[in-house]
Amino acid sequence: MIGKKALVTGAGSGIGEAVARKLAAEGAHLVLADVNLENVSRVASEIGGEVWQVDLSKPQELADLKLDIDILVNNAGVQTVSPIHEFDPERFSFMLNLMTVAPFMLIRASLPSMYSKGWGRIINMSSIHGLGASPFKSAYVTAKHGLEGLSKVTALEGAPHGVTSNCINPAYVRTPLVEMQIKDQAKNHNISEDEVVEKILLAKAAVKRLIEPAEVAELAAYLCSDAAQSVTGSSFRMDGGWWT
Repeated sequence: MIGKKALVTGAGSGIGEAVARKLAAEGAHLVLADVNLENVSRVASEIGGEVWQVDLSKPQELADLKLDIDILVNNAGVQTVSPIHEFDPERFSFMLNLMTVAPFMLIRASLPSMYSKGWGRIINMSSIHGLGASPFKSAYVTAKHGLEGLSKVTALEGAPHGVTSNCINPAYVRTPLVEMQIKDQAKNHNISEDEVVEKILLAKAAVKRLIEPAEVAELAAYLCSDAAQSVTGSSFRMDGGWWT
């Protein structure tokens, strides 16, 4: 990965931070994108990367963007837990813009350069909820299902040009986003936070533990490697046996 340039969104914390650190350790030059300047600047200063402060919930502002990168990791995301009949329509649109439309805009901006080089890696950080559903997560499930479709079309179009596109589909990873989910689920189900982890988050998993961000980063690094040149259009479940 030495000499490759990688853009990771949502790189200021959680999975994005872990992926950025792993790719940097493998020799890539990192561009770290995040809306939170303080968080992303901290990570960039520690790994020697560039900072791009950007609000990806406004993807229309990316219409004229052109990116000269080799690796794109679409990771930025948020969660809102609420019944459909109470879900704020503006929040629904915000989440789809951030997690489906913005990845499209970034892929669109990246492909010409990747095509010209005959090499590219696109990783879309989906979720187990990109393959199934849970109640109270209408926007998140919708956005991730859309991301899955986008990733597969990108794989088909990119294949003749040496560009791969894959999804990573973790279950619950130990991140700030999941910690907030635990609080929201406790409120919605009227149970304790410990009960949320045991009875909801890990109820279907054979492996009864939260996934660590570094584990996701290891899979991302493999998908970026030359060894994965024939791996494309796939969705990689990291769910502790949830759907076995």
